Amino acid sequence: MNDLRILLFEDGNVDRLFPITIGRPAFAIRCAGHRLIDWIERMEAPMAAVVRRHLRGIQEMQYPQLKPSLPASATPLLLINARLVPCRTNLQALAALVADRRFGAIRSDGELAAAFLPRTPEIAPPAGNDRFDPIVALRDDLEHSSPLATPLKLFEYPHDVIRYNLDCIGDNLEDLISRPGLTEVRDGVFVAEGAVLGDYGTTDTSKGPIVIDRGATIGPYCFLRGPVYIGPNSRVIEHSAIKDAVCVGHTVKLGGEVEASVIEPFTNKQHHGFLGHSYLGSWINWGAGTSNSDLKNTYGEVKMEYRGRKVSTGMQFVGCIIGDYSKTAINTGIFTGKTVGVCSMVYGFVTTNVPSYVNYARSFGQVTEMAPEVMVSTQQRMFARRQQQPTRADVQLMHDMFELTRHERQLAGEPLSL
Repeated sequence: MNDLRILLFEDGNVDRLFPITIGRPAFAIRCAGHRLIDWIERMEAPMAAVVRRHLRGIQEMQYPQLKPSLPASATPLLLINARLVPCRTNLQALAALVADRRFGAIRSDGELAAAFLPRTPEIAPPAGNDRFDPIVALRDDLEHSSPLATPLKLFEYPHDVIRYNLDCIGDNLEDLISRPGLTEVRDGVFVAEGAVLGDYGTTDTSKGPIVIDRGATIGPYCFLRGPVYIGPNSRVIEHSAIKDAVCVGHTVKLGGEVEASVIEPFTNKQHHGFLGHSYLGSWINWGAGTSNSDLKNTYGEVKMEYRGRKVSTGMQFVGCIIGDYSKTAINTGIFTGKTVGVCSMVYGFVTTNVPSYVNYARSFGQVTEMAPEVMVSTQQRMFARRQQQPTRADVQLMHDMFELTRHERQLAGEPLSL
């Protein structure tokens, strides 16, 4: 669209999504088979994004299509909160807004979700460590915008990724299979070019489609029950059970029993063990035999703890939220509704939330802080196993995330041995 500009912005509440958003922009959260950036690119308009300072190098490297700023212009501007859930209904609402030329602002529970402005003011990332706040930076434009009643969904807390993955994956996959590039090889099973569906497997698409993207491989004797999305070049090993709203990014190794979970690219969970109603970030290694609980023994509602505050999820099934680069040892057991920060190593039973950058062996009486240099070395080895080369931005991110999460280790209440 030559008559439109798009700006993605991270607001102050993006920190509520930690550990998911410690090392990635909110628009890159995978959910229900898509990321927000994937949907927005379909609008074919010049895009910019203003993210937190420590992610600007990552944005430049991984999302070169996103400009860091926008010059003032008479062209209309679509302002989108990067926490917008990447579901088809959200994007249809935004597309209708633009098509009907309905200028105004949309709020969700008092938070700015999106705005369609008749002109593009000058947009630039703030200096220093200041956050871009559209309420302040675009005050004059927003004050003159009419409130719009269009409902939009935002991620408020990490468990919302699990919730909306369940709610939206069926609809999102129906949209995906309506586009070219997929072939239906069985009833409700769609594969892209180069994908392989192993012999002697069983597929159940009575509750949703199964989509296997380009270059992905499903081993023999597997059970797949939709809705399921397996990303490009991922591999599901033999005798696996993948079922009921599983969303897998590219270059993932997957095995065992996986249910209702989101897994980001380059993560390895190829051994037997249960993963359910959970979110795994990128570059995670889920050790052999590791399992998580996603249901309380009381069968009651799961409450999550975020920064010392209890939050009701309204959900009976919630597993774990694991940040990027973390690893679990063999036979690790993760209790219901726990979070693990970025760059941590966990062993034994995980009965509490785990801060970032720690060796967590609480059941053995030990929790120790881990220096960022250790994780840099670890990741260099893991990158090499995936034929990837860490960049200067990747290394800098490791150091930046250590400083950003220092408060977690101070507030964790654990006897850290430093």
